[in-house]
Amino acid sequence: MTTMTPTTPRATPQESAGKPLGRPFGTSKLTSRGVANAVVLIAALYTMLPTVWLLLASTKNADALFGSDILSLSDFSFVSNLSDLFAMDGGLYREWYLNSLLYAVVGALVGSLISVSAGYAFDKYEFRHKEKLFGLVLTGVMVPQTVLALPLYLVASGIGLVNTFWAVFIPVLFNPFGVYLARILSNGYVPNEVLEASRVDGAGELQTYVRVSLRMLGPGFVTVFLFQLTAIWNNFFLPMVMLSDQHLYPLSLGLYTWNSSATVSPEYYPLVVIGSLLAVVPLIVAFITLQRYWKSGLTAGSVK
Repeated sequence: MTTMTPTTPRATPQESAGKPLGRPFGTSKLTSRGVANAVVLIAALYTMLPTVWLLLASTKNADALFGSDILSLSDFSFVSNLSDLFAMDGGLYREWYLNSLLYAVVGALVGSLISVSAGYAFDKYEFRHKEKLFGLVLTGVMVPQTVLALPLYLVASGIGLVNTFWAVFIPVLFNPFGVYLARILSNGYVPNEVLEASRVDGAGELQTYVRVSLRMLGPGFVTVFLFQLTAIWNNFFLPMVMLSDQHLYPLSLGLYTWNSSATVSPEYYPLVVIGSLLAVVPLIVAFITLQRYWKSGLTAGSVK
């Protein structure tokens, strides 16, 4: 007759080594996610703080703006500030706003088309000194735009474009970083096999680019457009060098002029604040409207 001896459970490697068991995987994952969410929330609040201040300050008159009651709901002057903004100096703010839209939106559209076309050519075609020319483009990326302002002014002065719309519009059409980014996006979005199939079907190079490649580069085009739109909208130094006629000023230069005048005429301070608030609206609208294309454009080529 055999006797059954009780079996003892086998010790785990951690127990046999005398080490305590670690925390469950789920708890560690939740803790990491909570820390990440907290960091993102703090960063978002820090980023939104200037906009929140602009929103609150735009509802105050000059006296309340320099007081300690900016968070109070009294002295609500948003409507009167808005009316004064568009009436000041014969409606100059309206002209500045339209100028900025013209410089930024039209300039970004044309500039993005130039950048995407150049980046596509660098990616898909072989020609003499291709990499050397692209190296010049990369050199242009590293040169600050403020360094180019004086040479651009001398060139514009030589051909009689100073203090004209074209003195600000033409230079913003050419963006070396846009060309560099467009080449990367072209490599990620446009397969060479598709181009070969289009050529086999009898399509020319221009027809292939317009009907096939440019459509596939849609998210990349939007990405370059948003970068150039932001850069042109915030452009300040070039208009300050090129322009002396206030009717040609963009918003950045116009609000700077009013802010400089506010030291003598304090009534300009509320107008500068509410004008700055309205100045960020087009950028917010553009990023919210085009964000799905922008996100896909930034991840081009990351997954093969």
